[in-house]
Order: sequence, then C-alpha cells, then structure tokens
Amino acid sequence: MVKKMETDHQNIKVILDQVVQEAERFFANIDSHPSAVSPTPIMPAGLPTEGYGAMGALEQFQASYAKQVSGSAGPRYLGFVTGGATPASVAGDWLVSVYDQNLSGIEDSAAGQVELEAIAMLRELFHLPEEFSGAFVSGATMANFVGLAQARQWVAHQLGINIAQQGLYHLPPIKIVSGAPHSSVYKSLSMLGMGRESMQLIPCLDNREAIDIALLRAFLEENKATPCVVVANAGTVNSVDYDDLQAIGQLKQEYSFWFHVDAAFGGFAACSPTYNHLTSGIDQADSITIDAHKWLNVPYDSAMQFTRHKSLQVEVFQNHAAYLGNAIDHPEFAHLTPENSRRFRALPAWFTLKAYGHQGYQQIVEENVAMARLLAQKIEQEDKFELVAPTRLNVVCFTLKQQDQVITFDDIKLYLDRLKQEGHVFMTPTIYKGKPAIRAAFSNWRTTRDDVDIIWHSLCKVRRDMDC
Repeated sequence: MVKKMETDHQNIKVILDQVVQEAERFFANIDSHPSAVSPTPIMPAGLPTEGYGAMGALEQFQASYAKQVSGSAGPRYLGFVTGGATPASVAGDWLVSVYDQNLSGIEDSAAGQVELEAIAMLRELFHLPEEFSGAFVSGATMANFVGLAQARQWVAHQLGINIAQQGLYHLPPIKIVSGAPHSSVYKSLSMLGMGRESMQLIPCLDNREAIDIALLRAFLEENKATPCVVVANAGTVNSVDYDDLQAIGQLKQEYSFWFHVDAAFGGFAACSPTYNHLTSGIDQADSITIDAHKWLNVPYDSAMQFTRHKSLQVEVFQNHAAYLGNAIDHPEFAHLTPENSRRFRALPAWFTLKAYGHQGYQQIVEENVAMARLLAQKIEQEDKFELVAPTRLNVVCFTLKQQDQVITFDDIKLYLDRLKQEGHVFMTPTIYKGKPAIRAAFSNWRTTRDDVDIIWHSLCKVRRDMDC
C-alpha cells in the first residue's frame, strides 16, 4: 500500500475534522463571502513526485484556491438558476463520497432502492401519476437528452424503423417544434444527430414566451401525416413563462406527436397551491425534465428525467454486457441513462426530501417568488432601471434605463462586471425579445428580505458610480 495513503487512512478522523472546520468556516462566512469572484490566475505547481498527503493537499488548496471560490451557495447568487444546498442535502452528499456506491444497478446494494424512493417522492411532489418512471442524471441538459432520445426512438417506430439498432440513415428528418426552447434542447438535438436545424419555431403569444396554441394546431394539422416532437416549456429562463400544457396535451387526442416538457426549474411551481395551476397538464407529457440543483437545492450535478415509456428508454440506453445483467428483467439504471458509471446522486435528494417534506419546498418556492416580486417592485419605482418582462415567478428580467441612449449588450456586461466586483450579488446577462437585459433568478433557500435590500443597494450604487 502507498505509505502516505496508509498514513492518511490511519488519520482519517483528523483529516475529516479539518475538512469539517473548513466547511464550518465557509458556512459561517457565506453572507459576507463574495457572491462571485474574478479569480486571479495561479501558476500551477505541477504534479508532486511523492505527494504531500491529504493534510498537505488541503493546506495547499486553502492557501491557493479556497478564498477564490464563489459564494454560489449563498443567498445573493442570482445568476443562471442555481439553488444553494440545504443542510440535509450537504449531509447526504458527504455520505455519497464516503459510501462510494456504484449506481449502475440495484442488485448489490440498497443504494438503488434509495434512488427509486427518491424518484417516487419527487413524483409525488410534482403530482405525477405512478406510470411515470424516472432516474437521476447530471443536469437538465442530460435530462432533455434522455427525453429527446426516447422521442427520436418513438418517431422512428412510427415509421417502422428501430434507430437504436439500425441508426438514423434510413430515417427522414424529424420535425421538432417549440415556442421558446432552451439552449440545452438545441445541444441535445446536436448530440442526437437530429441537428439544431431540425427545430422549427412556432411563434409565441404577443409579449409572451408561451407558444401560440392555434399556430401549433395549424402546424400539426399541416403535418398530420408525419409524427413529430413538441417541446413545451414549464418555466422559460428569462421570464418563467409557461406553455399551456393542458391544451397541448389535449392536442394529442387529435394528432400524433411526442410531448416533451422542459420543466427544469418551473416544475417546482407544482409544490405550491398558489402556483400549481401553471403546471396543470404536465401529467399528460411523454417525457419530462426537472433539475434538482435548481429549486430542490441539492449540490450541483443533479437532475431527474421522467418518462411514461420506460420500454423505449431501455431500447435506447440498454447496455449489452453480460456483467451488467438483463436489461429486460432489471432495467435499472445503466440501461436507462447515458452513463454506465453513476454516482449516488440520489442520496442528497433523498435526504432533503425526507428532512423538509412537501411543506418545506412549498415554502422555498413561495418565499423565493415573494423576494423576486419585491425586487421587481423596487425596479418599477426607480427611473434608472426598467422591467422588460412581467415577474411571473422567481426570475426578474430587467435592463438599464438611460434617457436618449440605447443600452447595448456591452453596457449590460460592463454593469454586471462592476456589480460582481462589488461582491454583494451576482447576476447574468440575457437577451429578451431582442433587448439586452439582466436576469435575477431567486432559487436559494437562504434568501430573505434583508438580502433583497443588500441587492438593491448594490444595484443602485453601481448604477450611480457608472453615471459619475
């Protein structure tokens, strides 16, 4: 055995105690830690010949890198849509590394049962019927990939082809339609060999990011001889707009199409009696994407895909290897997702769901929405900013306002860079309806009214400084 490994093994309690102290330090200072940083380039020291041991590696990390990680776990990181890990999910995630389970199947460990129970709890949280099966993947992009891979297989079956066996070569182009698809959908189409150009955009309703159902119906009528794929949104990234999922589901009674719903974070509206009408009809989908490291607030690299068509999923992803067992008898989990090697990422989700339950997640959703609306109210009352979209849920989409001056994307980037340097809040730029804008996405369980006050003060201060 490597001598330093044996020494570290004997001193594991001391090492983990030091890691706990580092974690306690980080959590104790999270409110004052910069929301985002512009890291200083560090000259790599290179690979040591003998190694420094775990304590030496920890000390080097603390000296070189620890102070330059972002405060993305904190309450004022409003970029992208990033939740902060709940205490229970952190505990679960630490145990993931301790147990180091292989989640390719369910035959050799109870870990697979944990994933199945976590999926069942999430299905209940989102009010999905039991015919939906699910599995954990690394993020919304991979969940969209899995759903669209099944859609591709389904379309091919309608045409008498099994893509998983025969490939795409005998298949005509597959038509994918959507109103305002997320970029990860285009990426998935590229990876699946269908191509980004297979996406056909259907116009949205006026001043909305929701597909015009009448125009969708017209498209389906015109193409009723050809099976296609409809990608619907349950929460767009700019304005958290929702397609009419109920109406799209009803169209399936008249037309032949695969119904995929990208509900990466908007699916969590189902947790709240106040907002669950937005997800009405999601139970009619064929496949669904929902992210966990967004509003579920678990550590990064976690999402779920749900499907009504597990047999199609197995056709696409089954792994023909004797040591992985029979995909027909035991289609978990290497036979359901792109990865054969799967981390025990269901455990943090299981921990947090058991710890805080339905009421806990209802409260997170409703409080985040309240904080987003509070910021929106402040923006509406200030002549230096303006909303570019209604604040429907947890994302505030706004821009800088300057009399007799057109605000450019470069202006937005410069402003956000200055805001990042202030350290109190982090936001990301976007384009909404052709207009350069800023997104403030509230999805962290820690965020309070006091944080909104700090955010607002920082927004106004940087705006004043740039005007000087």
